[in-house]
Amino acid sequence: MLWEIHWADYVFITLILGGGAAYMTGRAVANGWGGWLRLLIYLFLLSCAVRFFHYALVDGTLLTLHYHAIDLATLIIFGLIGRNVTRQRQMTRQYAWLFERTSPLSWRRKA
Repeated sequence: MLWEIHWADYVFITLILGGGAAYMTGRAVANGWGGWLRLLIYLFLLSCAVRFFHYALVDGTLLTLHYHAIDLATLIIFGLIGRNVTRQRQMTRQYAWLFERTSPLSWRRKA
């Protein structure tokens, strides 16, 4: 089962609140030129906060590995999107002579 609570609560707490915070965390790590490990540590701590919100606001379970893993995987997706969008923008703006944009999430070396 994907969620233990009502799906609307899951969407609001995990996707909207947690996903937005994870996206902003990914942007912040990219702006500081931080690596993947730093992002994953921050997202793990954020997933603990999301689990607490499930517990405190809508009577979800606090210490459940299965639901914590689902929340963490969701936040990692949002965080990686935020990091890659920001990093792509950094690389193509600051090193415009060297890199070009290939998609909103990637770049490549100019030929």
